[in-house]
Amino acid sequence: MKAILFTLGLVITFSLTAFAQTKTPLVNKREKNQKQRIVQGVKSGNLTFRETARLLNQQADIRRDERIAKSDGVVTLGERFRLHRELNHASRSIRKQKTD
Repeated sequence: MKAILFTLGLVITFSLTAFAQTKTPLVNKREKNQKQRIVQGVKSGNLTFRETARLLNQQADIRRDERIAKSDGVVTLGERFRLHRELNHASRSIRKQKTD
């Protein structure tokens, strides 16, 4: 009986940890918003080809870092902080490039 409860406890613990720790909905939402801002900048003519390429490369780097953070099954607080710092930098870059 103890073995069954112990096994059940482990299964629940690991499934909750894996489910809760690898989701990054706020990061995903911000990435989507930034991509829309870049597309809007291209449509309005505020972004040149070179600026657009640089901003899209920056977004690709953020997605790569997010995949690396998720690769071990847990996105730590430090990894989330780093992702948000990168997103903040990208947001400032988008604003700067669209208004120059």
